[in-house]
Amino acid sequence: MPYFTDPLTTLVRRGREPAFVQAVRSTLASVIAYVVALWLSNEPAPLTAPLTALLVVQVTLYSTLTTGIRRVNSVVAGVLIAIGFSALVGLTWWSLGLIILASLVIGRFVRVGEFVPEVAISAMLVLGVTRVAETAWDRVLETLIGAVVGLMFDLLFVPPVWVQPAGDAIEDLARRMRRLLQHIGETVTGHTPVAEAAARLHEARRLDNDITQVDASLRQAEDSLKLNPRVKEGLLFRVVLRTGLDTLEIAAVVLRVICRTLTDLAKERTEETLFAPEVAVALEEVFRHLATAIESFAVLITTQVTANAEEAEDRLLKELAEGRASRDRAAHLLLDGVRVHPRQWQLHGALLAEVDRILDELDVEKRTERLAEELDRHSREQIERHPLRRMRRRLRKSRYGWRSSTQ
Repeated sequence: MPYFTDPLTTLVRRGREPAFVQAVRSTLASVIAYVVALWLSNEPAPLTAPLTALLVVQVTLYSTLTTGIRRVNSVVAGVLIAIGFSALVGLTWWSLGLIILASLVIGRFVRVGEFVPEVAISAMLVLGVTRVAETAWDRVLETLIGAVVGLMFDLLFVPPVWVQPAGDAIEDLARRMRRLLQHIGETVTGHTPVAEAAARLHEARRLDNDITQVDASLRQAEDSLKLNPRVKEGLLFRVVLRTGLDTLEIAAVVLRVICRTLTDLAKERTEETLFAPEVAVALEEVFRHLATAIESFAVLITTQVTANAEEAEDRLLKELAEGRASRDRAAHLLLDGVRVHPRQWQLHGALLAEVDRILDELDVEKRTERLAEELDRHSREQIERHPLRRMRRRLRKSRYGWRSSTQ
């Protein structure tokens, strides 16, 4: 039985991936655009329409809308350039170079984004035919058909919300950070060769690549929440995930510094343990609590069920409290040891300061303040972008002030 269930489970999981969903949606939209273009266009094979739909349909509705507008702008700009050049010169080697240069320069001014080369492509294709005017407007029509079909396809079949994949990526990052913290806890106990400490440092540096991948997944999730009728609290989801990833990124940087500090300490103590036995036990407890706190923090910011979020917050508060208590015990033991043997005291102080930074970044109250600040900032930006909202806000303030004066 497992022989049949495992491939089925894999297929279902792959079917939920953005790449697979994007391939299916782009294929369907391109076929529909080609059928519509056959009906409306004079071209026997209007391939520009399915090509436009293929490029326009994105993983998110917001990306589809912005991409469609930029692509239509690029094609129209290229067609107008070709019509202007066809009225003055024919197709020669110098006119071809001139039209390419003009298209690339004008493409920067019409703000078509990544479709700047499409301006030159459209101009060259239109300039190379005999009936420039007729072909030019057929190309514009096909482009409009592809863009409209792509947009309508996403409006009728709204793309999925990619919050769950982004949340999974954040939790996976937190699990890797937890494993690294556990390895660091193992490093501080007993004798640690320089090669082993350096291996932990390389492991910490690899987190930078992991964060880059998680950031790309989160950007896709943020786009999927914009203009999506399925989502009622898209701004809150975006802010929670983004600020959470920022916190994990800061923690990853501090972890790299911790590994650097332990590596420097291992270089100075090649024939002995990094710390005294009682200090090593206290530090191992600190890193164990930090590892669990990192994982609880990731669960807290990615969980949408209230009960699970409260459980994750309680676990985070517990681990942070125990981590601070272990840190204080380690600090007192380190201080006593430094008074007897002051060697590398600056590395001991740096290690404690780095632990404090992680505890401070994971603090629940600090996170609440950060969320409130980000939500207020987004609200102010929305009011500044939309004059009507700013006017309504002023009217409410003036109405409230008038009522207060009459009471």
